[in-house]
Amino acid sequence: MRKTIRLLRNALLLLSAGMVTSAAVAQDNYPSRPITLVNPYAVGGPADLLGRALAKELGDVLGQSIIVENKAGGGASIGAAYVAKAAPDGYTLLLGTAAAHTVTPLATHVPYDGVADFEFIGMVANVPNVLTVHPSVSAKTVQEFIALAKAEPGKISYGSAGMGSSPHIGGEMFKKAAGVDLMHVPYKGAAPAANDMVAGVVQAGFLNVSAVLPLIKSGRLRALAYGGSKRLADLPDVPIFAQAGLPDLEMGSWYSLAVPAKTPAAVVDKLAAALQTVQAKPEFQKTLAVQNAETMPQLKAQATEYIRADGQRLAELVRATGMKLQN
Repeated sequence: MRKTIRLLRNALLLLSAGMVTSAAVAQDNYPSRPITLVNPYAVGGPADLLGRALAKELGDVLGQSIIVENKAGGGASIGAAYVAKAAPDGYTLLLGTAAAHTVTPLATHVPYDGVADFEFIGMVANVPNVLTVHPSVSAKTVQEFIALAKAEPGKISYGSAGMGSSPHIGGEMFKKAAGVDLMHVPYKGAAPAANDMVAGVVQAGFLNVSAVLPLIKSGRLRALAYGGSKRLADLPDVPIFAQAGLPDLEMGSWYSLAVPAKTPAAVVDKLAAALQTVQAKPEFQKTLAVQNAETMPQLKAQATEYIRADGQRLAELVRATGMKLQN
């Protein structure tokens, strides 16, 4: 009997060792098959362009093809939920945004935790917003715009890409930082919001710079401040908010790269190293430049902390302003 138990125990130990060895070999060989990058937005938008460029460059570095799969809807929660529930093996990636990880989970019930259910490879890029006004608005600077808004509380309207979008959040951040009251007018996307700004239906906006740059250059809109960390080369005369008297204000749409929670550390490390290599590649830098996007250096734990802090900041903003994230 004792001999039988001993044999069984040894067999289990050998089996266990074999499983550990197989797992280790699998991690060492990663990636050994194509990878899927889930984009939680529709084909053709800014996230899609960035995601496809990232997939190509990341695939070249890893030596495997990366297939982009668009799973749009639900405020980016459909794609995020799909990745959260996927096998934690490094073969399903998520191009994440504030909507996927912080805004939608805060606004409504989703079947995943925006932070705890993911391992973050790193931050990819940030596309800043820009404060623009219709030419009929008399303000030529941020401080003049603030004075005008204070003189007419609630009468100046700003358009956004929708409830809970980064232009909406940017507008509410501006209201809080400047101590003004503006009327929010949500649209179903940046394009209709920009069109109504040009038409004078709404007086102002905090849209992504890529959505309004041609309108600024043509004189159909006037830029007052840029939401990035430094001035934009295409708008050298437009100050960042810090230079315009609002030192703690930056706004934009960030993108991250994540895998399901419990993905092996060796796989996460390999993906993080690959992402860092991609961000330094001239080809990827050109892609970002076309979208006026800024690279973000945070990898792994730093990215997690950045996203967690962004969620806390948003929650505080919602409490302080009473803003609604859904219709």
